[in-house]
Amino acid sequence: MVEGGDWDRLEDAEALAQRAAAAATNVAGREAEAFEASVMLTDDAHIRELNKAWRGKDKATNVLSFPAPAPPGGHAGPRNLGDIALAYETLVREAEDESKAFAHHYAHLIVHGVLHLLGYDHETEAEAELMEGLEVKALSTLGIADPYRDMAA
Repeated sequence: MVEGGDWDRLEDAEALAQRAAAAATNVAGREAEAFEASVMLTDDAHIRELNKAWRGKDKATNVLSFPAPAPPGGHAGPRNLGDIALAYETLVREAEDESKAFAHHYAHLIVHGVLHLLGYDHETEAEAELMEGLEVKALSTLGIADPYRDMAA
């Protein structure tokens, strides 16, 4: 769903999101077909509102994840993991600042969001190392370089 931002710049955003989400679920040891998630492509103003309402942070961010509650037993069909929201202007700015292709940064944040929906986090150093390792592995299956490589230097 597109709620704001110039997302037409990204060719076939839905297909790339599907591939990135599948890569994330696969590296997490899950079957991609067993899960689904909604992705909202929005702008900084809208994500700032969401960030303030849900996290108490009055600023734009690149990605937000909203996990869905686990369904009661016996649920048939793919499980809805929840929702991911991405902010166009923030993604553009970050990609430019980090000299990354916009599509690669977008795919990275889809992977990041899906891993959050699967229960991964980066609150501690150990959690961050695990999550970043999964992100790098998922992105490599998409032909995307390690987004953390240059940040470590």
